[in-house]
Amino acid sequence: MVAVGSLGIQTSSSLSASLFGALGPIPVSSMRMLVAAVVMLALIRPKLDGRPKGEWLGIVVYGLAMAAMNICLYSAIDRIPMGVAVTLEFLGPCVVALAGSHHWREGLCALVALAGVGLISFTPGGYFTPAGYLFALGSACCFGLYTLFADRVGKAGAGLDGLALSVTVAAIATLPISASHATHATPAQWGVIAASAVLGVAIPYTMDTLSGRITSARVVGTLFSIDPAMSVVIAALILRQTITVMAILGVIVVSLAGALLVWASGGDDGH
Repeated sequence: MVAVGSLGIQTSSSLSASLFGALGPIPVSSMRMLVAAVVMLALIRPKLDGRPKGEWLGIVVYGLAMAAMNICLYSAIDRIPMGVAVTLEFLGPCVVALAGSHHWREGLCALVALAGVGLISFTPGGYFTPAGYLFALGSACCFGLYTLFADRVGKAGAGLDGLALSVTVAAIATLPISASHATHATPAQWGVIAASAVLGVAIPYTMDTLSGRITSARVVGTLFSIDPAMSVVIAALILRQTITVMAILGVIVVSLAGALLVWASGGDDGH
């Protein structure tokens, strides 16, 4: 499920990036979320009544994390290669795992991940851009929150109903942006946005929520380590965007170190 979700998200990001020059990354992200909310509300038809306050809190926080994560990531992709942006975004679940760790081995994994970032950024041909990194790290913060609440919403009674409502929260939060730019997009551009909404929101967020229901945040967070590698491959195939061999090595180092960090910090939870 996580692999399907990752493929959808990275393909969607590549499609959306083709519209950044005409519409801008934030409007594209906002319009994509609006279409995704309409699709998910129509298909799932979530119930509004009978939900405790704690469940509504999870739904709202999950939705706001989605909106901020997407806006920050798209703003980063507009400035740095997609593979680099997604690799930096993956640091979010790593930090969450590190915050809950109690052993030196998790700290070592974190240092190795930072070394991987150094390979991407500060070696000859590196890709350090302050604004791009700032947005990518902002997306990382939201990704950490997203990981936690994918588990919470997935295991709660909310399920897919809660997911549809969370996507709606994200759409409402960004509605002023999407509404003000709606008339600027051509029918063809709306087609790309609609495809991106289904591939990058409806399908992967459903997969993440379902995987959060059947396993732990530790397992899901570990599997998110495929995102950086998937983004490099998809960016090369769709955007014809390549990065240096040293940066590819950095992506691999961050992914492996992050996966080990998230897994090791979870302790023995039976999964």
